[in-house]
Amino acid sequence: MSQSYQYDVLIIGSGAAGLTTALTLPQHLRIAVLSKGDLASGSTYWAQGGVAGVLDDTDTVESHVQDTLIAGAGLCNEAAVRFTVEQSRNAIDWLIEQGVPFTRNESSETEKTHFDYHLTREGGHSHRRIIHAADATGAAIFTTLLARARKHSNIHLIEHQAAIDLITTNKLGREGNTCLGAYVLNRETNEVDTYAARFTVLATGGAAKVYLYTSNPDSACGDGIAMAWRAGCSVGNLEFNQFHPTCLYHPQAKNFLITEALRGEGAHLKLPNGERFMARFDSREELAPRDIVARAIDHEMKRLGIECVYLDISHKPAEFVKEHFPTVYERCLTFGIDITTQPIPVVPAAHYTCGGVVVDQDGHTDISNLYAIGETSFTGLHGANRMASNSLLECFVYARSAANDIAQQAAQVSAPESLPQWDASLVTDSDEDVIIAHNWDELRRFMWDYVGIVRTDKRLLRAQHRVRLLLDEIDEFYSNYRVSRDLIELRNLALVADLIIRSAMQRKESRGLHYTLSYPELSAQAQDTILKPANADD
Repeated sequence: MSQSYQYDVLIIGSGAAGLTTALTLPQHLRIAVLSKGDLASGSTYWAQGGVAGVLDDTDTVESHVQDTLIAGAGLCNEAAVRFTVEQSRNAIDWLIEQGVPFTRNESSETEKTHFDYHLTREGGHSHRRIIHAADATGAAIFTTLLARARKHSNIHLIEHQAAIDLITTNKLGREGNTCLGAYVLNRETNEVDTYAARFTVLATGGAAKVYLYTSNPDSACGDGIAMAWRAGCSVGNLEFNQFHPTCLYHPQAKNFLITEALRGEGAHLKLPNGERFMARFDSREELAPRDIVARAIDHEMKRLGIECVYLDISHKPAEFVKEHFPTVYERCLTFGIDITTQPIPVVPAAHYTCGGVVVDQDGHTDISNLYAIGETSFTGLHGANRMASNSLLECFVYARSAANDIAQQAAQVSAPESLPQWDASLVTDSDEDVIIAHNWDELRRFMWDYVGIVRTDKRLLRAQHRVRLLLDEIDEFYSNYRVSRDLIELRNLALVADLIIRSAMQRKESRGLHYTLSYPELSAQAQDTILKPANADD
């Protein structure tokens, strides 16, 4: 039987952004944190690299800002960049206070900093400014914040809850467009529950699962972006999908990322014959921004007809490699690859969604009492290409800002009145779920082929034609059968794919992560791609 719940704050997503918001909010507020799967099923847990910030006396805010602006290919919102970088030290100090076990400097280190913690360097950064916990930073941060959240009686952590749609006054035929909560599929009871909330926060991560090859977990389906769009929110810069250059290429390895920190510590990219090739594409070689490295690898693979290239750190001392990259070392070893003596086979894979739901400095969306943070959001920080390790930083800075804003607004926002329950009276159980599996596979394949690392107008038109047909099929299926997690995710992925294609078709240039052979040059003027739904308020 369906249930109805009421909270002060409903947070959809249990990763870094969601947990940070919950922990920063006042403890007198009742908070629900929903996870689509297990609490650790999001992207945060798998993040290897670290958190970028101005932490060392030799580094400056201005340097970090300029590096970000350069990586963003002229499309970053400088105010958002400065806000994020200026808040970096406070955000990281907060993480340290929570007890995150970041890797400390050792007396044997040859490169010492004026900060107690070891800092590494990644592509696009001019300084060592990445604080990390070996090569499992995401796991260290997630487990620490989760343990903290479990100690707060006002924070309710609820697993296996798949949000379907936001509930707004506009959808209910009431005045204005204010978010009142969400309809959520309880995957343990298979019933759709109603969550009423004074404030709702979308922290559902990105949409890299729209591509056939991705470093992301299965949960990265663009749920928050799709729900926000259907509710009337604008989205921005969804054509900029970051492909991580180095994911492990092995038939038994699923979604395993080879951290950029290997290249930061001197790993070389090589062809099968052992030849290095990055110098032909950029003077920064392996430390060039990710879009350049990914396109270089893609070019070499297509030029030579090879299935992968190789990342080689075997020229470094074995103990150095094992100490700095224990997770990568152990995981590769399970596939028979000893990275201290052998190169790692790697390929690019969809990794990060730079665009998302348009928000301001406090995470506000176009809809009252609805916030979006983390990879779900479009803050203007990343521009046309996210710089390494700025993503986790964005999560913490904007989550804390959104939480502080909610705390200030809480006294003026009353609890929503009784909300109608989900109506499933006109649907039946499906006996053709094979349609979902087929459409899921087709969608991800044509997105990879036509809307991937290199695009053309012809490819985009083909993708648009196919996605529109899929949307019609999915809409008919959704209208007639009971919802399931697979159907919810497919519906969201297809919608986000359509938004990505529409955004890509509007950009008549090559900039950052959007590279098209139809318009290979850079436009003189840099403009964001903003899409506004027809039901949004002007």
